[in-house]
Amino acid sequence: MDTRLLIDTVVLLAYFFGIVALGLWAGRRNPNLREFALGGRSIAWWAVLASIIAAETSAATFLGAPAEGFKTRGYIYAQLVIGTILARVVIAYTFIEPYYAYRVQSIYEFLTVRFGTKTKNMASGIFLVTRVLGMGARLYLGGVIMVVIWRYLFPDRPVSLHTYFWGIVFVTLLTTLYTAVGGIKAVVWTDLIQAILMMGSIGFAVWLLLNSIPGGLDTVRERVGGFGNVPVFQSGWDSQKPFGQALKGMLEQPYTLWAAFIGSTFLTMATHGTDQDMVQRMLTATDYQKSRMSLILSGLADIPIVMAFLTVGILLWVYYQGNAPQVPDNEIFAHYIVHEMPIGMRGLIVAGVFATMMGSTSAALNALATSFTKDFYQPYINPTATDAQSIRAARLATAVFGVLMILVATIAAYLVLKDPKLTIIPIALGIFGYTYGGLLGVFLVGMLTRTRGADGTNIVAMILGIIAVLVLCKIELPLFGTTLKFGGFMPDWWPKIAFSWYVFVGCIVTFAFGVLFRTPQSRIDAAKAHVANSGNV
Repeated sequence: MDTRLLIDTVVLLAYFFGIVALGLWAGRRNPNLREFALGGRSIAWWAVLASIIAAETSAATFLGAPAEGFKTRGYIYAQLVIGTILARVVIAYTFIEPYYAYRVQSIYEFLTVRFGTKTKNMASGIFLVTRVLGMGARLYLGGVIMVVIWRYLFPDRPVSLHTYFWGIVFVTLLTTLYTAVGGIKAVVWTDLIQAILMMGSIGFAVWLLLNSIPGGLDTVRERVGGFGNVPVFQSGWDSQKPFGQALKGMLEQPYTLWAAFIGSTFLTMATHGTDQDMVQRMLTATDYQKSRMSLILSGLADIPIVMAFLTVGILLWVYYQGNAPQVPDNEIFAHYIVHEMPIGMRGLIVAGVFATMMGSTSAALNALATSFTKDFYQPYINPTATDAQSIRAARLATAVFGVLMILVATIAAYLVLKDPKLTIIPIALGIFGYTYGGLLGVFLVGMLTRTRGADGTNIVAMILGIIAVLVLCKIELPLFGTTLKFGGFMPDWWPKIAFSWYVFVGCIVTFAFGVLFRTPQSRIDAAKAHVANSGNV
């Protein structure tokens, strides 16, 4: 084996061995589902903060955000951070304290207390299906880095779906192993290491690119036409057009100031307030005040992180100008890592890519297993389950969801092979957008009111929210060689609304229908009694 390749391989193997060992050690004692799911609510706030950053900075961000910067040569995508910060403040002071007060392990238990089991089952089911699809799409990037390495080692051999598949399998199996054994404590403490490695990797990439470009910053300034001309904000509104046409054009663009202040806010409220994956790590903090602090600080940390990733993309465009490799946009940063990074650091940065994938995947697997066990296994499959049986069910569920993610990731890889210009961020966020508007809408009915919303009608409200997104946003989904056009009957003047608005559309429709119906008095009284008996844990 080539000495250079041997060094990188040793670095990678050391990382994989270390992260799996840490995960297994951190979660070595999980006597019951509460420890498996919440770590006994004893995790330090700063570790929760790092875990949130690691979970939301997935491989879709590590490789996808530089692809956006490379393609647009600007920071327009970063506008969405505005909404993520606003949403975190809303979540911190609207959602977190009730979750602690209701003493939930799966956040969908809140819906059981507030409305009833039908609403909880529907919401938890939406989460299970959507999270598997969304994380599977992101996991495809586990195959991307393997493909780039394959091209580097075997330039004369073609890349096929099998190449992506084995990369996806490798990442998922390792992550499933320590997540199934270690639970949320393994997730949080491995996330801490992975967040440090990820931020160090992206910082080094910026430094190396600047030093690799002849003339450094001066050349970058010249190539982009001056730093003042690098687009940061984009209203999306064309004042030269009539109001209707201008509004249509704005809603069809994903990265605008309006999408940042409204669309992104609702999207983040859904992903960080009603998604078991993200909320579960917040509930590991000792109390809701520390949980709030971790959540809000993670939003502020998003600003430099996203800007750094986009900077890498812009610098890659300058570095490769006139001589860009013939690879899909999603692979441009991975190509640079494998072909241009110095020995040793290349292995470490590749480990950083895997770190982002493993961090977000482990959290999703643990959340899926917890939600399935609490919302379906214990109440329906085995109502008399012991602690040992519940832990065993959660671990088995972790493995099953890992397999399902591999299948979805393989399908995503197939779609990208057919269309190399397809970028993964719109796909991943779009999947959440189809259903999470309905999820957020019913949670807001429960959080913002005490007497509105009924168990049966909430199901209809969520279904209407999903249908509204599919139709009003003119969603087109490929299926078995054909394309389903849900809004095909809509008039031409109606906009094909961008993915950043999906959750907003679904939420408004769900909330508007849900609040029309009053909560039965018996359910209101039962919810009050539950909170009074639980205490504020």
